Amino acid sequence: METFDAIYGRRSIKHFHPDHELTDEEINKLMEAAIQSPTSFNIQHWRFVLVRDKETRQQLKAAAFNQAQVADASLLIVLTADLEAHGKEPDRYWRNSPPEVAEKLVKMLFGLYDKKPQLQRDEAMRSMGIAAQTIMIAAKDMGYDTGALVGYDPDKVAEVINLPDDHILGMMIVVGKAKQGAWGKPGQLSLEDVIVHDKFPGKP
Repeated sequence: METFDAIYGRRSIKHFHPDHELTDEEINKLMEAAIQSPTSFNIQHWRFVLVRDKETRQQLKAAAFNQAQVADASLLIVLTADLEAHGKEPDRYWRNSPPEVAEKLVKMLFGLYDKKPQLQRDEAMRSMGIAAQTIMIAAKDMGYDTGALVGYDPDKVAEVINLPDDHILGMMIVVGKAKQGAWGKPGQLSLEDVIVHDKFPGKP
């Protein structure tokens, strides 16, 4: 599938065929695409929780206000991020770079993010958002449908997946075969509504 076809064809699906399963090879292909997503300083702090166990799915469905797709989709991905990744063996993020470059960037990375919780959170949310879009477009290219969910009880989800204290939750993504298509797009804004050229108008 062409990239633009995948972008325009991707829709948020609510109803999936519960008996369809993705193969291990398909899941690996999808996640290999996901980790090509860019991150600041190549920190790669996303952590993808792949939930296939049916009992765990039911627990997460309950935590997501009983949205059927959480249990019915072929794969449930809970996007999380390690807020302290900047200090956990940061040399590995630049191991293939010239040593002097790696040393410089690792020092910059730690200096930028250490003890700055708001920046850590902001960067984590940016990175998870980029990875989520990569997953959804890649899945569409593979012939699968997806949906992104933020409607859930974060405390309950964190408990179910044993989220570490230094991690943060992002969105959930469901992947599978649509049982029912999405509605038509409810109201796409025009480019004139969303594009600002050069700068916002000055205050009156």
